[in-house]
Amino acid sequence: CALVRECTATEGISGKDNLPSLNAVLKNSICKLYRFPTSDNKWMRIREQMSETTLSFHVPKELINLHIKEDMRRNQELKDLGELAPHWDNMRKSVIAHCDQMLGVYQDTLAELGKHTGSSFKSSCSKGEKTLEFIPINLHLQRMHVHSPRLKDALYDVITVGAPAAHFQGFKNGGLRKLLSKFEAERRNTGYQCIYYSPENTAKAKEVLSNINHLQPLISSHADLLLNSASQHSPDSLKNSLKMLSEKTELFVHAFKDQLVRSALLALYTARPGCVLKKPAVPRNSAEEGDDLQHQDHPSQIKRQDSIPHHSEYDDEEWDRVWANVGKSLNCVIAMVDRLLEKDNISSIKEGESDTSAADCKVLHTGGDWYEQLYPLVITLKDCMGEVVTRAKQSMAFVLLQELACGLPQCLMLTLRRDIVFSQALAGLVCGFIIKLHTGLHDQGFLQQLHTVGLLVQYEGLLSTYSEEAGMLEDMAVGISDLQKVMFKVIEAKSEDFLPVITGRREHYIIEVQLPAKMFELLPQEIKGGKLLRMYPVLFNVGINEQQTLAERFGDTTLQENINQENLELLKEYYKLFTEKMPPDCLPHFQEQNDLKGLLETLHQNIQAKKRKNVEIMWLAATICRKLNGVRFTCCKSAKDRTSMSVTLEQCSILRDEHQLHKDFFIRALDCMRREGCRIENVLKNVKCRKYAFNMIQLMAFPKYYRPPEGTYGKADT
Repeated sequence: CALVRECTATEGISGKDNLPSLNAVLKNSICKLYRFPTSDNKWMRIREQMSETTLSFHVPKELINLHIKEDMRRNQELKDLGELAPHWDNMRKSVIAHCDQMLGVYQDTLAELGKHTGSSFKSSCSKGEKTLEFIPINLHLQRMHVHSPRLKDALYDVITVGAPAAHFQGFKNGGLRKLLSKFEAERRNTGYQCIYYSPENTAKAKEVLSNINHLQPLISSHADLLLNSASQHSPDSLKNSLKMLSEKTELFVHAFKDQLVRSALLALYTARPGCVLKKPAVPRNSAEEGDDLQHQDHPSQIKRQDSIPHHSEYDDEEWDRVWANVGKSLNCVIAMVDRLLEKDNISSIKEGESDTSAADCKVLHTGGDWYEQLYPLVITLKDCMGEVVTRAKQSMAFVLLQELACGLPQCLMLTLRRDIVFSQALAGLVCGFIIKLHTGLHDQGFLQQLHTVGLLVQYEGLLSTYSEEAGMLEDMAVGISDLQKVMFKVIEAKSEDFLPVITGRREHYIIEVQLPAKMFELLPQEIKGGKLLRMYPVLFNVGINEQQTLAERFGDTTLQENINQENLELLKEYYKLFTEKMPPDCLPHFQEQNDLKGLLETLHQNIQAKKRKNVEIMWLAATICRKLNGVRFTCCKSAKDRTSMSVTLEQCSILRDEHQLHKDFFIRALDCMRREGCRIENVLKNVKCRKYAFNMIQLMAFPKYYRPPEGTYGKADT
């Protein structure tokens, strides 16, 4: 073996990598040094490094905390729905009871994680532990630094992690991909006691509620700043405060121009005690939304039989007037500010020359104090806004009540499962992004690509489509797809705490990554200005073990085929955006563009071929990812055995194809890394034994280059 020596963690990290912001997320590094011959009989030097990350626990704890706040807010919104008819009130009580119970699960989990000390990674042996189910399995950075005699030094990173999956909940009924599809079909067909809203509409309701909770305090704050500027008689400050107030209020009004709000208000009206309509009220969506919203039961089932008739019928146009009053109130404030500033600047303006819109507003004499004249108008604006908020919140909470009531308790269990899987996936993504940002800080082309197009994140899956692993793959596919709702923002660190901060809700998260001032200055103005950076996650899976042999011969491989086909389209979409949005001087040279087109076409052909254990799919996807400056992930059940075979093969293939490793030393280098390198240390960390968990019969089913050397495998707990 050409292993030169092991080195300590501090030796293993070069000066360029030894940064406080990077050290905050990477811990307990293991490093191995190698020397291999090149094709021209020179020597290349390789430093292999494997590091844990503090993000394994930090990200899930941040995320669970957000879930708790979001769910507590939702429960309160359900309680604030007001008086409901007995049918709906009983439904609400049942929903709140179930939600409170599930909230306790999140709170207990967070409390248990708060007690955790010691290692910053979750071993493969702990994947079924309930208290650790939000934590990613065996998450590590796998890094290879190559120093070639005639080539530029190069760095290659792969994030290795167990497939994001809900192991404690099990896979008896499949994973998220199947469970969500089945649940939605059942909910659509069994809504006999509630109103069916499509997933798109419930997502819209959550978005409206989020906008309300975000914008209302901002508008109130800007209104107070406006009054403060008026009391100080400061024209410039008054203009700036009015500008901010106008912008936020316009966003606020725009948020409610949605047919869903109108239809939900009508549905809520029918659910009030004593509601009687002359004709059945069936909430309908706009033409664009089709018939996603419909009653599944007869309106008479919703009516209260002993109801007291209302003398006033539901006014469909009332909602338009309510939210339009916000805009009118704002116009009055704007007109008054204009008059005050005009009076302040031009004392000779005639008494009759006033803005027509201001004339519509009942204002005091302009000769008085600015504050006194603006105060009643600002109060009116706040009152109008408060009325809109009350009605919109209640109507959207009513939509969420239907979503929960139509699927108790399954919907809450599915939400929990999805949160668990997403938490594991997000921890890995945040780690990958931070590492990639640090390595690309001096690459202007990459930074341009990051804020212009976004970041490609490519996952290599090694799960079989047989038995439990099929359920894991279904979980993993949904978890990785959900990463599309994550955006990153880079900010300048104001303290020595460089850990990322997570904000948002289940439908949309923003990860704030902190950099020291000197590193922050290296970023383009767009990123420094707070531009949100998009993620493009793709997953390609090829099962390689003996269970996949069973699936191919006696089972079903359509799950893998569908996932690969769907993600090929996503990869093509990213490449199209890359070629369209990147400036010509930032695009790779012409030959490399042709190479990428050829690689994508070859990947397409291999996916269509449906060849057994076609590992070329993974090699092609990984190569395309590297050429597009993406982040690479490799996953199997525990990121220990199959993952180790894959990343060591990838490392040696890179040495051969990119750094002229002598062809006669390819297998020897591969065996050396598997026998003495960082990955056998990973096995030791997980199961306290230097043995990959394979046996001879299993390995006969593995592709040739995925088999470890003699003496490195045997019976081991996994």
